[in-house]
Amino acid sequence: MDTAQVNQWKDKAISYLIENGPKLLSALAIVVVGVFVARFLGGITQRWLNKRDLEPPVRMLITRVIKLVIVALFTVIALGTCGVNIAPLVAGIGVAGIGVGLAMQGVLGNLVSGLIIIFTKPFRVGEYIEISGETGQVSVIELFTTTLNHADKSRVIIPNRKIVGEILHNYGNIRQHVIIVGVAYDTDLNRALQVIRNTLSSNPLVLQDPEPVVTVLRFGDSAIEIAVKPWSKLETFGPAGGAVQLAIADAFRANKISIPFPQREVRMRDGNT
Repeated sequence: MDTAQVNQWKDKAISYLIENGPKLLSALAIVVVGVFVARFLGGITQRWLNKRDLEPPVRMLITRVIKLVIVALFTVIALGTCGVNIAPLVAGIGVAGIGVGLAMQGVLGNLVSGLIIIFTKPFRVGEYIEISGETGQVSVIELFTTTLNHADKSRVIIPNRKIVGEILHNYGNIRQHVIIVGVAYDTDLNRALQVIRNTLSSNPLVLQDPEPVVTVLRFGDSAIEIAVKPWSKLETFGPAGGAVQLAIADAFRANKISIPFPQREVRMRDGNT
C-alpha cells in the first residue's frame, strides 16, 4: 500500500470521526450506562435471591441472565444511535430465537419447569414424593432434572417437564406404615388393640405425633384383620416396619393372642344325595 492510499484512508477516517464523532460518543456512553445498570440491577437481584431458599447455581444463573439481557438491550440502542439500521438485526434475532427454541424445546421445557419448581416449591429436598409413576426421596433439584433416591440405593432422574402439570403426591418428611394383623375370632378385640397400642408407644422408631392408627379393618375368612398404621421418619421407615411387626408378634405371644393360619373348610358330599 503506497503513501497516497494511506493518506486517503486517514482522510476518510478523520472525516468519519468528525461527522459521526458525537454519535459514537453517545453510543459508547449508552453502552457504559448499560453496563452500570446491569451491575446495579444484578446486585439488587442477587441480594433478593439470597433471601430465598434457592441453590447457589440457580441464583448465579438468574443474575447473569438479567445482566446479559440488560447489556444486550443497551447495545442495540447504541447501534441505533450510531445510525445502524437495527430492524434487520432485531428481526434476525427473533428468527434465530424461534429456531433455537424449536430445536431446544425439550431442553427449554425442562429449564422453565425447573424454574417453576424452584420458585413454587411443590416439594423440597429430603421429602418423599410420588410423581410420574415413580416414588422416592428427593435428593437434588436442578434446573433440568430432579433426582429421587430409593431405599435400595438406586436413583431415579426425572426431567422437570415430566413433573410440572402432573399429579404430585408429597408425603413430606414422614411416611405411614400399613400393617395388617389377623387375630382369631374368639380374641378379645379391645385387649388386642390395647396390646398393639402399647407396643407402638414403646417403640422409639414410631412417631407418637401424629398418633398411630389402630383399628379393626375387616372380618376375613379365617381371622379378624386389624389395621396398624403408625408413622415414622423417612430415614428409619424401612427398619421401623420390620421392628413393628416383630414387636407385635412377640407381644401377641406374650399375651397369648392367637394369629391363626389361613384355612378353609372343605365338605365332601355324596354324589348320590
